[in-house]
Amino acid sequence: MHYIQSMSQIFIIIAEENSKGFGINTNILDTNAINLAILVGLLVYVGKGAITSLLDNRQQKVLNSLQEAEERQAQASTRLSEAKTQLAQTQIIIAEIKKEAEVTAQQVRESTFHQGKVDIERLVASGKVSIASAETQVKKKLLQQVASLAVERVLSQLKAELSTEMQSKIIDEKIASLGGTI
Repeated sequence: MHYIQSMSQIFIIIAEENSKGFGINTNILDTNAINLAILVGLLVYVGKGAITSLLDNRQQKVLNSLQEAEERQAQASTRLSEAKTQLAQTQIIIAEIKKEAEVTAQQVRESTFHQGKVDIERLVASGKVSIASAETQVKKKLLQQVASLAVERVLSQLKAELSTEMQSKIIDEKIASLGGTI
């Protein structure tokens, strides 16, 4: 409560002084210029060592931070150059792997082509053998059919032209040629 009353009194005093207008007070004793000069002088005299010490500490911290940043920058540059070297080596290895893959692919293509050619030649030869075998079987069947037809024709002609008397005579002749008698 006492605080609120003090504040209200301060505002009243400020308001009264503002109503007088703005101006420069040239009374040195009234403005406390001497007191302020003494106070500033004491602060400079007493605080000079503390401020100098604080500024020196701050300067040292800034210098240390700069030195650490330079060291980190140097380390980063070293790591960057190492990474570039590794990248170059990796690219060389990748190029070699690609060349080897191309050579291997070419060899596989040639091997596959050669194997396919051999397989085709084997199939052609096998086909020729199968065709020859089929031709032989067809010829045998045709010969058998021709022989059967010829025998049937001869038999039918013999039956038509041979009489029983002629048959007996032929049979007798054949038995005689074998050495037998009837």
